[in-house]
Amino acid sequence: MSSVPRLVVAAPSSGSGKTTVATGLMAAFAARGLAVSPHKVGPDYIDPGYHALATGRTGRNLDAYLCGPELVAPLFLHGARGCDLAVVEGVMGLYDGAAGEGELASTAHVAKLLGAPVVLVVDASSQSRSVAALVHGFASWDPGVRVGGVILNKVGSDRHEQLLREALDASGVPVLGVLRRSEPVETPSRHLGLVPVAERRSAAVEAVEAMAALVSRGCDLAALEALARTAGALPGDPAPWTPGPPVHAPAGPAGERTPVVAVAGGPAFTFSYAEHTELLTAAGADVVTFDPLRDEELPEGTAGLVVGGGFPEVYAGELSANEPLRAAVAGLARSGAPVAAECAGLLYLCRELDGRPMCGVLDATARMTDRLTLGYRDAVAVGDSVLAAAGTRMRGHEFHRTVVEPGAGAAPAWGMRTPLRRVEGFVQQGVHASYLHTHWASEPGVARRFVERCRTS
Repeated sequence: MSSVPRLVVAAPSSGSGKTTVATGLMAAFAARGLAVSPHKVGPDYIDPGYHALATGRTGRNLDAYLCGPELVAPLFLHGARGCDLAVVEGVMGLYDGAAGEGELASTAHVAKLLGAPVVLVVDASSQSRSVAALVHGFASWDPGVRVGGVILNKVGSDRHEQLLREALDASGVPVLGVLRRSEPVETPSRHLGLVPVAERRSAAVEAVEAMAALVSRGCDLAALEALARTAGALPGDPAPWTPGPPVHAPAGPAGERTPVVAVAGGPAFTFSYAEHTELLTAAGADVVTFDPLRDEELPEGTAGLVVGGGFPEVYAGELSANEPLRAAVAGLARSGAPVAAECAGLLYLCRELDGRPMCGVLDATARMTDRLTLGYRDAVAVGDSVLAAAGTRMRGHEFHRTVVEPGAGAAPAWGMRTPLRRVEGFVQQGVHASYLHTHWASEPGVARRFVERCRTS
């Protein structure tokens, strides 16, 4: 299990073509009959949706900042159970990680933690011989990172390809693929990155098929698979991560029942780590997904509610128009039932978003802005809540172009330790709402605490 063949797809910088190559490789290998395990370095929720389409398996994140370096390999093994090969898409440039933290959470860091060879995707559109210097620099910068091959992207012509190959002959890094500039793959973007799969499934399927065809034509799949098989046992021979043994509540009074935890899904709420649902289930919850755009009621017997991230600003009109569900959410919160909301979920719980009525659980208004708030955060729970005891330290990630203007009556959820000391979020009754995206695998007690509160509230 710990020697599953694996590749890390990296690049010198963002915009080089990592997503196209990584997703195309996943789909191309899957078309060959291989069970492919898809992974993404960093906190991004959107790319894993395309990975899932390419492989038929859940896309999973590997984030050494959110979860700690010690959990990267176990989480990788958890996702790769029963697979023939794993493809890991990197983040930003190969050596770019958490700001001010050295290599922490970079693609290079994760590649070393996995003992995996790296395939470097290079945008060659504006260079020829200089490509050799670029690849040599990236391959030699850190002796602990093994760059096993390069895929040249946006190559203009046969002559351009010849010049690039000649330049790279002396680099010691083989060319494993060449993708032409004239073969674009449409992957629409907007203010926070690619449009999620849930919003354009038919078009997304076509895009993934196009990526697979592009990569199959331009890359040496046999050589890439052979490179993946050079990865040996994972460093330290770790065991796979597990959400824990299932908790079965004893039969008895209502307070001991198996609680139903409703989890928001659908096109408006697509940001979620798979491990959250697995942890809730292991903690004894009956997890039921619902779509706030279509469902007018919460799932029957809902004892707790989780509303993750996504794009409520895109669907504000439809969310607002679903008055029965907004009333149900407000009623659940007033009852004191546990409610956990992150980013988009926070906006949904406000009185209004861009002037449209939302659930009114929080005395706050939200609106879109032109300013992007982005980055890792080191946080500590300010007080007790349904998710964490006061003093619990967690790392998270902020990623939004909205602001929330609070009223009165709620305590903050988190005290931010980095990059600036401030408080953020809301805790009132059973509600915990914040902009902070967290990965519960780093603190499994969060899910257990939430489910226990669902049993007893």
